[in-house]
Order: sequence, then structure tokens, then C-alpha cells
Amino acid sequence: AMEEVCAKFVSQKISKTRWRPLPAAALQPPDLFATGSWDNEDNRISIWSVGDLGNVGLSGEYQGEPQLLCDIRHDGDVMDMQFLDQERIVVASSTGTVTVFRHHQNNQTLSANHQWEKAHYHVDQNTSCGGAACTGVMCNNPEIVTVGEDGRINLFRADQKDAVRTIDNADSSTLRAVTFLRTTEILTVNSIGQLKIWDLRQQRNEPSHIFSLTGDRVPLHCVDRHPSQQHIVATGGQDGMLSIWDIRQGAMPVSLLNAHEAEMWEVHFHPSNPDHLFTCSEDGSLWHWDTSTDVSEKPSFLHQGGRSATYFSHNIINQSVVSAWLSNDPTKDRMEITNLIPNQTLSVNSLDILGPCLVYGTDAEAIYVNRQLFA
Repeated sequence: AMEEVCAKFVSQKISKTRWRPLPAAALQPPDLFATGSWDNEDNRISIWSVGDLGNVGLSGEYQGEPQLLCDIRHDGDVMDMQFLDQERIVVASSTGTVTVFRHHQNNQTLSANHQWEKAHYHVDQNTSCGGAACTGVMCNNPEIVTVGEDGRINLFRADQKDAVRTIDNADSSTLRAVTFLRTTEILTVNSIGQLKIWDLRQQRNEPSHIFSLTGDRVPLHCVDRHPSQQHIVATGGQDGMLSIWDIRQGAMPVSLLNAHEAEMWEVHFHPSNPDHLFTCSEDGSLWHWDTSTDVSEKPSFLHQGGRSATYFSHNIINQSVVSAWLSNDPTKDRMEITNLIPNQTLSVNSLDILGPCLVYGTDAEAIYVNRQLFA
């Protein structure tokens, strides 16, 4: 199945890869993605088209590698990156600055649209070297949440100059990643193995819930929320383990799954088919976790009426709402795990999935696109 993967060597270490979101009613596969780089003399944000879909080889595989449409210099390492909408990308920098770049599709250029300088900083915003890395950014247009090495959480709005809200000492350790649970609630993970839920409607600067990995305080690097069941959250960290949490109950993960041999950098549920989950690691591997295999015993997520699933009261155990991810040992239930990169090289820093398409970026200065993920 490896021949469906197109590689493009880009002479920069790629820290982030993100598909441009598709319009709501779109049926076509994703066609554009963005990358950000790190640890280079000159870091860049780049927009790529997936290549020439018209050229199909004899055995039906796509020809044509990704094509660079435009790029722009970025100050500092790209720590995180999210599309705000079809045209704007929010980028988190190791300098502490958060920049919104606009992709002008008529003439294929990128420009800096808006910037919050030193959104994250160690001492105070005015010292020249005070910037603290902005480690994570999450968008729910028009809102943008950022977290950083300074333990700070910022809430920005796309067209407003100043932060809407800042929680200064949100965490005494480094915040590594953030995700929206719902429009008014976010979840952060930190470098001592804790998850914290923050209710943005509350004025107090305290989390509403704290969860933590037991025992060793393993730094967590990444988090993703299940797209239709907001109480299910996946995290990964320093030890390469995948943790699945049910944030409605208990302060500890529902399951801990042995995964990678080194840091897990990103975890993503498939946005429309969340029986599938993807993780990538410093060890050069990218795993596809598939819980959909045993269809007879497991209700499909797709038939649960989407978000309404969260409204069952806790004491009604409605079988149709129990997710495969929440069984005590998902691997018992015939979960299939595939390493999509058999010949491992350097760190796989980032991945993104949309429809049948996967894009990932590595320290080997290459980006890879697979357009037939479920073929």
C-alpha cells in the first residue's frame, strides 16, 4: 500500500502539517495543506497543493508530488499551526508571538494579517529576551486559544488587537497543548502529566477539573477530543503511551496503551470517522489505530446521533453510547494497529487527516501525502 504515498523533499525540518478545511458541503477530497518548519536558519510557512490529480498511473495510483504554491518567512520555530478558516492560518512561534497569516488565493501569496507579539513571555512583555515559546494554538473561529511555556492561557479574537482574556498563572509548569471541549470550555495538558478543564465563562482563573496520570508525572505533549463524543479525550506524551480519558468520570485515564518507543508528538481522531485514530512519534513511526474492525459487537459512532450522545445521564448505561475507546482494554476488542511508515527514519513531528487523506512531516526534511488512507 506504500505506493499511494507521495514524498516531497523540502530542505527544511517540518514541525507542523495541516490540511486546509473543506467548505461545509464539499464532497471533494482536500486539495491544499500548509506546513511550518523548525530548527532551520530561515523558518517558513508554506502552502502546498496535493499535486496533479489528473495524472493517474497504470495501476490507478496518483502521479505528481505536492506543489509549492507560496511561502513566507516565519520568525522562530513553528510550534503549532491551525487553520482559522479557509484563508487564515494561526501560527504559534518559539518566540512567544502568535501570527495570523492570510493565504491570498487569487495571486497565491501569503501575508501576515495580524500579530500578537510576545503573547507568551517569561518575565515581562518589555524585556527583549523575555519571550516564552507558544506551544499550542486551537481555533474555533473567531476565537483563538494559545498556551505556552510560561503556563499562560490567552483567548484572542481574530480581529481584535488585545487578548479577550488572559489567565496569567494558569499552570506552574509548561502547558504543551490545548483543545476546545465545547465553545466555552477548553482542555490543556502540561509537562507534569495533568489535564485541566477551564470554563471560559467563569471569571476565576482556576481550572474546573484536574485529571492526572498516576505515578510518574510523564510530560504530555498532545491532546485531541473525540469529534462526536466530547467526553472522550486522547493524549500522548514523553513515554510514547496513548492514554484515553473519559472526562465525565474519575481523575485517571480509562486506558493506557503501549504505543511508541519515544515521545508521541501528535494524536488525532479522524474528524468524520473517529473509530480511527492516528499518532506520530520521535521514533519515526506513524500509527493508525482502528477500533472499527469488529462491527458485529460494536455500534458505529456514525449512528449515534452525533453530539446528543453526551446528554445521557451517567446512571443510564446505554449500550449504544459506549465507545470502543472506553472499554478497559480496547486492544482486547480486536483493535488493529498499523505502522504506516515501515522503514523508520527521523522523528515524525506532525500529521493531519481529512477525509481519505493523510499528510505528515518529518525531521528528514520531507512531507508525505497519502490520498487513499482507507483503500
